[in-house]
Amino acid sequence: MIFFKRVHFLGFISLGMLIFISGCKKDEPAPESTVVEVPIGVTVSLSGAFAPYGPNQKNGLTMAINEINTGWYIPGIKLVPYFVDDQSSPDTCRKIYRDLIFNKKVLVIIGPTSSNCAFAADTIAQNNKTCVIGISNTVPGITEMGNYIFRNSLPESTVIPNTVRETHARLGYSRVAIVYGDDDPYTLGAYNAFKSALENEAGVSIVSTEIVHKGDVQFTDQLSRVQATNPDVIVLAALVNEASKLMIQARVLGIPRNVRFIGGNSFNTSKLWELAGAAAQGSICGTAWIKSEKTPGNVAFIYQYTSLYKAIPDQFAAQAYTSVYILANALKSLSPVSREALRNSMANITNLETILGKFSFDQNRNPLHPPVVQELTDGQFILF
Repeated sequence: MIFFKRVHFLGFISLGMLIFISGCKKDEPAPESTVVEVPIGVTVSLSGAFAPYGPNQKNGLTMAINEINTGWYIPGIKLVPYFVDDQSSPDTCRKIYRDLIFNKKVLVIIGPTSSNCAFAADTIAQNNKTCVIGISNTVPGITEMGNYIFRNSLPESTVIPNTVRETHARLGYSRVAIVYGDDDPYTLGAYNAFKSALENEAGVSIVSTEIVHKGDVQFTDQLSRVQATNPDVIVLAALVNEASKLMIQARVLGIPRNVRFIGGNSFNTSKLWELAGAAAQGSICGTAWIKSEKTPGNVAFIYQYTSLYKAIPDQFAAQAYTSVYILANALKSLSPVSREALRNSMANITNLETILGKFSFDQNRNPLHPPVVQELTDGQFILF
């Protein structure tokens, strides 16, 4: 199967040099140099329930692709991206994967934003031996779909237990209320990870459990029941649209600000402060990246991103950006380039220096690097 288009560049002899060597035998043109165009699919949620996360992912991906192509990070290779909005829809995502694989002949697909879209579509890539790099799929079972499925997003099973340990040690809470969404693989997975971690933490009791759904706007009933149990903290496993509304209503209802909200990957976006404002002050979440990290290239990444997009990047932008450099590193040693060769090269990535830190894939194609815990203060995420 042919994946790539070759573009030729001819060397030319300058007029000055021709004059200098006038009378000599006519020079032959320099050997042709070749650029291999590598088509890559990119599917993120720019509309629908996961739209708060997708635009920053697209920004990070675009920035990294441009850096790779203009900086000759991989000599002789140009990345040609096909960006598509999956609309937060599993059905749409399946159609996109088929088009990218069979019509666009992509080497790899980066995305999608949500785990429910990943569960719907990644098997199509696996069955057609096309690599996928998940950039925000954190629930269990993603890489178990097959050996062509990778992710650079730390799973909640790694991040959340660390978040519980650190927050419990610092805050000393004993009574925890949990509010979670039971209608999405991400929120359900985050709930299960929090429940397990809290049950295994000595001195902690779950005093209330409430359910919300995507699209809900009124949470007074759930919050009234939570308030009646007098929790020390509220664990919130919900997407940012619902989480932000719930935070505002909790403060209006009189749940005090010293009762902090603790969340998972869905909190890792500037949208939380944008939508909830001061009601989100002091919210805590585990993360794979924080702007204060002293990792290679992180300062430059933040500066360039802020210059281009007039906003500070979040974890979703950082993981998307990093995925392109993981891909580029895997492509460096490939000749010829093929889907199978890329899969094998990515599986062997170890201790790659990235803005996330030293990055490796484990034997199940999950990321290996330490999580951190951050809190939201005056609109900025800082180290907890």
